[in-house]
Amino acid sequence: MTTKPSFWQRIGIQDWFLTNEGTSSSGKPKQLKPDTVYRYIVDGFKKSLEELSFAQRVVFYHEFIICLNGDDYREFMDHKKGILGLIAHETVKNFYTILNREIKNGKQVEPASNKWVFRFVSHPDYRPGDIGFIGKLLPDSHQKEENLRVTFIPRQTGMAQTFDINNDILKDFIYYSDGYYEIPFQDDQLVPPPAPPEAAPVQTETTAGAKKTTAAQQSAVLARFETTIPDKAYAGKKLEFVMKYEQITISGDEEERNAPDIFRIPSEWVNTPHLKVRYDRQEDKFYLASFGEKTILNEVLMERSDINGPKWAELPLNSRIILNGIIGMNIFKS
Repeated sequence: MTTKPSFWQRIGIQDWFLTNEGTSSSGKPKQLKPDTVYRYIVDGFKKSLEELSFAQRVVFYHEFIICLNGDDYREFMDHKKGILGLIAHETVKNFYTILNREIKNGKQVEPASNKWVFRFVSHPDYRPGDIGFIGKLLPDSHQKEENLRVTFIPRQTGMAQTFDINNDILKDFIYYSDGYYEIPFQDDQLVPPPAPPEAAPVQTETTAGAKKTTAAQQSAVLARFETTIPDKAYAGKKLEFVMKYEQITISGDEEERNAPDIFRIPSEWVNTPHLKVRYDRQEDKFYLASFGEKTILNEVLMERSDINGPKWAELPLNSRIILNGIIGMNIFKS
């Protein structure tokens, strides 16, 4: 009778990681602490930046599969209920801190997905204290690559080792619904890149000696809008619109007009029209009127108004706007 090879044997690292007895040199497995799991995921995220980023573009994983021993998993779920969800949220906070540091260094940070996904799983061949990490660029994607990049930290050595393994090897992993955590990607958590120093306004002298603003100054960009669409066709892409007119319209995919004062968002989740934004030059403030089914401005539901009688509300810079609960949009200073 043949014995089915273990997970470690199938990827060729049995002798590196585990003893036959399945115990550490001290004879007692080291307890897996929440802080160990937290730091391990953060280190895996940092490593993904080093391995995936190129030129000035910062690329990083959005899905994290954290592999544990079955007993360790049950310890977290039975005696530390909810701690894995807290770990996921704390790691995401740290992710934004790391990404903002990259932005300050002049790097370009654009997400490949609109969410973070954490899957805490177990495998029968993992021994107590073992922990593994698998990262993916796009959550729930069927990657076409032959191999996946996987990192393991064995209980015995405590040293991380990274290997390419075939997707078929992962079929024995046990996924739990309780170990699945999905967190939306929040663009407003990323600080905008530092603006270049503004040039001094070009001015001319009138016959009376008074200074006059030129036409070029009047056509300057007033604000910048950014949005990420969850549709598969736009995965990883961010749409940007610069506001050069004192009033613009924001519409959905049914918008047939093509004009520089119309920001068309190609999504069925955006009404046509959905918003109007105007700039009051005297007050140096922006105002917003909503005509769509649902608009949330900085977590406050906007009152829906008639297209012929817009009800204006102040729109601060760096605001977060949610259209119909799906499409997120930000307004930044030009």
